[in-house]
Formats: sequence, structure tokens, C-alpha cells
Amino acid sequence: MSRQIHEFNDIIRKLRKNLFGKGPERIHTVFVNDMAISTLYGNLSPSEQFIARTPEGKEMVHAARTRMIQSVYASAAPEGMEKLVNAKFVHLFSDIKIEDDIAVSVFLFDRPIDQSGQIGEKKDETR
Repeated sequence: MSRQIHEFNDIIRKLRKNLFGKGPERIHTVFVNDMAISTLYGNLSPSEQFIARTPEGKEMVHAARTRMIQSVYASAAPEGMEKLVNAKFVHLFSDIKIEDDIAVSVFLFDRPIDQSGQIGEKKDETR
């Protein structure tokens, strides 16, 4: 695992822990051209899991999580992210599948950030 990927995942984990009270249990990230693609596992807090037991609750948790994340990233990139990848953050595309507690975030930057040239080798499977 590269140091850069590990530090990128730490930035994501800390932001989500501060925002939701619980960060993801595991993150897998790859850098591809001008994107960082992160799959986040184990995101939901016990309260969110309880609320999501009904269809209305699932929709509420989904809407709250996706809107909150998008609003945070719309105002500014998390501290240290742009410096770490040496590129300007442009946009975040994010979604979560409540039933499986899996989220995907695609971070778009203004220029390529993949330094290895080998997609898939850089990942963080730590908890």
C-alpha cells in the first residue's frame, strides 16, 4: 500500500467520523487519471442502522448522508487533500447503498494524480 493512498484514506475517514460520528471501517481507494475512486465499507452508525430498518428510514439515511457529504465537499476540499495529490479538487460524486452499508465516492481533480501507471496496485484495505 502506498503512503499516498493511506494518507488519502485517513483524510476521508477523519472527515466522515467528524461529520457523522462514525467513519468507515474499511476504505479501498485507487487513483485513475484525474480521479480518486474510494469504496467505503461499514459506514453507518448504530442509530442510522436502526432508522434504516424501514423503507422510509432507508430513504432518510440515504438522503442525509449523500446531501451532507456533497455539501461539505461543495464548500471546500478537506484539509490536506489537494496538497497530498498535488492537484486541485474539482467535484465529488458520491452514493451509498444502505442495505449493504457500502458507499462509493469519486473525487475529480483538475489533472492526473495517478503516479504509478498501474491501476489497482494502490489500495488500503486496513481497518
